[in-house]
Amino acid sequence: MDATNAYADNRARLLAALAERGAAAIIPTASAKTRNHDSEYRFRPDSDFWYLTGFGEPESVLVLLPGDVLAPRRRAVLFLREKKRDEEVWTGLRLGIEAAPKALGIDEAYPIAELWTRLFDLLKGYERVVYRSGLDEARDRGVQGVLGKLRSQVRSEAALPSELLDPAPLVHEQRLFKTAAELELMRRAAAITTEAHLAAMSETCAGMGENEIDARLTYTFLRRGASGAAYGNIVAGGANACILHYHENNRELRDGELLLIDAGAEFDCYASDVTRTFPVNGRFSPEQRALYEIVLEAELAAIAQVQPGRTFQSVHEVAVRVLCEGLARLSLLPGSAAEIAERESYKRFYMHRTSHWLGLDVHDCGAYLIAGKSRALAPGQVLTVEPGLYIAPDDESVEPRWRGIGIRIEDDVLVTAGGHEVLTSAIPKGVEEVERACGTPYAGTVRAR
Repeated sequence: MDATNAYADNRARLLAALAERGAAAIIPTASAKTRNHDSEYRFRPDSDFWYLTGFGEPESVLVLLPGDVLAPRRRAVLFLREKKRDEEVWTGLRLGIEAAPKALGIDEAYPIAELWTRLFDLLKGYERVVYRSGLDEARDRGVQGVLGKLRSQVRSEAALPSELLDPAPLVHEQRLFKTAAELELMRRAAAITTEAHLAAMSETCAGMGENEIDARLTYTFLRRGASGAAYGNIVAGGANACILHYHENNRELRDGELLLIDAGAEFDCYASDVTRTFPVNGRFSPEQRALYEIVLEAELAAIAQVQPGRTFQSVHEVAVRVLCEGLARLSLLPGSAAEIAERESYKRFYMHRTSHWLGLDVHDCGAYLIAGKSRALAPGQVLTVEPGLYIAPDDESVEPRWRGIGIRIEDDVLVTAGGHEVLTSAIPKGVEEVERACGTPYAGTVRAR
């Protein structure tokens, strides 16, 4: 996205919402995190901050001022690191104070060291301040210190901050509805993810390690321009697929087993989130196929439910209904499908929800309930659809032939005005097309539409 257009549009929408509430906003980026001793994790900016700036340096804070009696003009003020050659030699080039306004389309830029002194004057005239506390104790103390100092100005003729507001109802609801520019980035992430999954299906064979497939996924992400994985790759062979957030990725893949891969690329901070399950030797066993077809049927039915006006909860309910029908059909649980659903006994084999929002965060922001009820789906929202079945290897309530089989199928789905668009539809998931993809040399490049 172009910083001076798309990110500026995001700021403009938020500034309009702030003006309605007489509120200023303080939006800091994330803090650098130490991995061990003097080694840091790779820095990733806070999602709200990135959404409003497209700026990827640490030690930065955005202040949005919608205008008041003291300063009627709307302003976006950025505090960031100064250019210091002796530090840049070690840690990389910085944008700097002088270049920031033009490069990012903001109104003013100041050194981060001046944040607390300038913030006192910037917040004068605002009765409310939008700020998310609880993420950085030192920063929280700084904000409270400025607000306390402002509130002590009892003779001030300007309005003084009397209320601290959480940004979620404003920023997060705005982020829930993706713009055309954001969807372009999400399609790029989906295309890169598609290529990585196709490559994994093509190359997997018995005797390889989960770690080898893990490396192939990450290699493809980076090779095609992603910043890396949007979350830790899950490469789970055999019974490891029954561990929902399996991350060891260190076991040898065996003939006759399934491999579950849950992995998605992050492109320009936007995430993809996809799961595919396929046979290591390229052919489903009868039991694997029977369970796989139930999960696939549930996923397709749930995706069909993604329509404007349908509720978020209804997507899960449809998936559960189909899974219960399949479990009853295979006699894996006693009773009819309706009885399995009513007793919720299906949760032994399907213990998670079917969907979550997707965007800058893998589990993206945005409320799931409105006034206590499941919110209606609307154009611009992106959600995952990911039913599964997981039969633990030690579950003696089922015949041995079913034990240790874990299956999940997940796609990224955009709600459109006329229905939905599956952003990851190019990744095989039908039984026959999955078997064709396994072991078939893949050397192509998937292009975003």
